[in-house]
Amino acid sequence: MSTEHARGLPPEFLAPRSSSFTEFLSLRAPELLPGGGLRGGGEGTVEAPHGTTIVALTFAGGVLLAGDRRATMGSFIANRDMEKVFAADDYSAVGIAGTAGTAIEMVKVFQVELEHYEKIEGTLLSLEGKANRLAAMIRGNLANAMRGLSVVPLFAGFDLGQGIGRIYSYDVSGGCYEEQRHHSVGSGSLFARGALKKLWHEDMAEEVALAVAIEALYDAADDDSATGGPDLGRSIWPTCAVVTGTGVRLVEDSQLEELARAVVSARRGNPGGAR
Repeated sequence: MSTEHARGLPPEFLAPRSSSFTEFLSLRAPELLPGGGLRGGGEGTVEAPHGTTIVALTFAGGVLLAGDRRATMGSFIANRDMEKVFAADDYSAVGIAGTAGTAIEMVKVFQVELEHYEKIEGTLLSLEGKANRLAAMIRGNLANAMRGLSVVPLFAGFDLGQGIGRIYSYDVSGGCYEEQRHHSVGSGSLFARGALKKLWHEDMAEEVALAVAIEALYDAADDDSATGGPDLGRSIWPTCAVVTGTGVRLVEDSQLEELARAVVSARRGNPGGAR
């Protein structure tokens, strides 16, 4: 860059700093951060659509993340086919629960954060480093969380160093916790987690893990009105990301439909899923 062009840039662009895009944005344009336009002042809580249940589980060769498609606003179904599971980068995925708009903004900034780090440093951030970067973003949203705009995602990825899939959960203050085997967040998480405890086992094949995730979401929808189950009439199926050593892949609707229909068919006459 020429000196002439450099003189025309604001000092934020020229000052030496870390490889964090979020840190740069907080100095240059904090209003562009998730929920940034709502910071500073304001009384009471804000009513907004909320995403609900996300599940994650490890299997032989990786980890998967799946979510239902319903967003609610109080007792009202705000959206029936919302996407809640996203690829964060080539080897990780994130599922959102909490205030939908703020959560989606946070995911977009998180994706840029990881891409920016890779461009600046010339290497991938470690999986633990990615989890901590997301924790910092959640911590930055704490003031909004106190007003009812909380975001509590579930993060999963493949650790290239260890050759395993790993799962991280969070609290509204940005606390980051590694989970073992499986986990769930959102309004239906209690019921999904109970199903995962009974259905998960060591060294599951990917296809089996997908079926377990869908059945856990089915159980959550059976007892939690905010969680949407497979909608055969509208052809709405859960969203699922599979992360392995070859990268992250969003599962095709055709495969999810086949598995969801099998789960629904197996529950006819056996709504509780007794084995």
